[in-house]
Amino acid sequence: MISKRIIPCLDVRNGRVVKGVNFENIRDMADPVELARYYNKSGADELVFYDITASYEGRKIFTDILRAVASEIFIPLTVGGGINTLEDFDMVLKCGADKVSVNTGAIRNPSLISEAAKRYGSQCVVLSMDVKRVNGKFHVFANGGRTDTGIDAVEWAKHGEDLGAGEIVLNSMDTDGVRGGFDLPMLCAIGGAVKIPIIASGGAGKTEDFYELFKYDRIDAGLAASVFHTKKIDIRELKLYLKNRGVNVRI
Repeated sequence: MISKRIIPCLDVRNGRVVKGVNFENIRDMADPVELARYYNKSGADELVFYDITASYEGRKIFTDILRAVASEIFIPLTVGGGINTLEDFDMVLKCGADKVSVNTGAIRNPSLISEAAKRYGSQCVVLSMDVKRVNGKFHVFANGGRTDTGIDAVEWAKHGEDLGAGEIVLNSMDTDGVRGGFDLPMLCAIGGAVKIPIIASGGAGKTEDFYELFKYDRIDAGLAASVFHTKKIDIRELKLYLKNRGVNVRI
């Protein structure tokens, strides 16, 4: 049985880790390099680094910060933000990333997924989806959650898998930062349509939320930010809690 993964996320803006609620009211949290060092020792299975304004500002990712973060960790690192070309893939991989997350760039140019999968392998290509309910349907949003594309999230996930994405990060904008639990209806709807690994993001508030999440076998990992940054949830304690309840995690 494949182990369930616990993944902290560094949302970086202007060189600092930040966090908001429902993708708004962004506040400063910490230094990304210090947090990376902490998570490397805390039992995290992987680390995600998002430059959250790169796509909206139309610029490249901040490579100096990325290199500094990568130098502090010995766990897999996924990097996203402003990834629009194969050259962008190459750049962040050379900075220390193990996997590259595409969102807005793939919406603009879906062939980016297939081209990257062909060059680097599907295991390197992560499709990140910012999803929100609009008139009862799940829509994909672009530009850091600012733009409703009108694209049906279930169909986009299926298309991304067909193009060669190796896994999908599902970010629920409706539960982001609320700490009321993961968006299980959204995760079930999209996760049931694809076969590749699903990483759930948005809504973690307590250890029980991860247990409820992993009751759904299609979910491979739980991603969170503020509850880990503030130490409201300790990753080692979370894993022990899950293991004692029969969830297969790496201790």
